[in-house]
Amino acid sequence: MTPPKPPFRSLRLMERPYLLLCLTMLFWAGNIVIGRYAAGQIPPMALSYLRWQLAFLTLLPFAWSDLVEDWPVIRQNLGPMIVLSFTGVATFNTLGYWSLQYTTALNALLLQSSGPLYVALFALVLFNVRLTWMQAFGIVISLMGVLTIILQGRLSALLQIHFNKGDIGYTVTLFVFGFYSALASRRLALKQLSFLAFNCGVGSLFILPLFLWEMYTGRVTSLNAHTIPVLVYVAIFPSTLAYLFYNRGIELIGANRSAPFLHLIPVFGSVMAIGLLGEELHLYHIVGYALVFAGVVIAARKPKQA
Repeated sequence: MTPPKPPFRSLRLMERPYLLLCLTMLFWAGNIVIGRYAAGQIPPMALSYLRWQLAFLTLLPFAWSDLVEDWPVIRQNLGPMIVLSFTGVATFNTLGYWSLQYTTALNALLLQSSGPLYVALFALVLFNVRLTWMQAFGIVISLMGVLTIILQGRLSALLQIHFNKGDIGYTVTLFVFGFYSALASRRLALKQLSFLAFNCGVGSLFILPLFLWEMYTGRVTSLNAHTIPVLVYVAIFPSTLAYLFYNRGIELIGANRSAPFLHLIPVFGSVMAIGLLGEELHLYHIVGYALVFAGVVIAARKPKQA
C-alpha cells in the first residue's frame, strides 16, 4: 500500500527526516527537564492526562476532516491503533512522569541512552529487521558520547549513581517505547494528523481513570503561573509537534535508522543546562557532543543496496 502524503505538503520540513528527528529530540529533552521540574507541583497522572487531552483538543480542529476520511481504515484496524495509543501515549508517558517523581534527571538521561537498543530489539522480534553493522557501530559510538557527557568524562562517576524504583520504572518506559517505535514504523496508511489525533484522544482515555483516582486521593493540580506554562509546553512541543515529527521521521527512514537520534536527548539536555541554568561548558561536553553526532550520522545513513 502506498504511504499517504504528509500534511502541510507545501512544507519541505516534512520531507527532511534528519531535521524532524533532531527537533523531536530537542522537544523531548525539554520534556525530561520540565517533567522533573514539575514533579513537586503537578502530580504525574495529572501531567500525563492534561498533556494529551490538551494536545488532542489542539489537534482536533486541524485533524477533523482527515479523521472523517480515514475513519473506515481506522475502524477496520482498531486493534493495532489502540495498541499504539496504549503504548506510545498512555503507558510510555504516564510511567515516565511517575518515574521522574523518584529518580533524577541525570539517571533518566543515563537510562535514555539504552533507548535505541530496545527499538532494535523489537524491530528484530516483530519484523525480523536487523541492525546493519554500520548502524550498530554508530549506536555504540553515540552511546560512548552520551556516557562521556553524563559521567563528565570520569568512569568513577558510575560509582556515585544510585538507582531506585523510579529508575526501574523509567527502564520499563523505554522498553515500551521501543515496542511503539518498531510498531509505528509499519503503521497503517493514514494521514499524519488523523493518526496522531486518534492516538492522543484514545491514549488520554486510558490515563483518565488514573487521573480521577489521583484526584480522589487528594492530589489536585493548581493552575497558576508555574503550572500553566508547563502544561502548555508539554501539550504543544513534546506531544503534538514531537510525535508528528517522530512518526514522520520513522516513516521516512525506518525505526532502526531513527533510533540513534534518541542519543541527542542528553546532548540537548546538557546544552539546556548550560544555556538556561548557567552551568559551565567543559571539554567532556565537546568530546561527548562530537561522539554523539558522529555516531548518529554513521547509524542514520541509508544502507547501500546490494
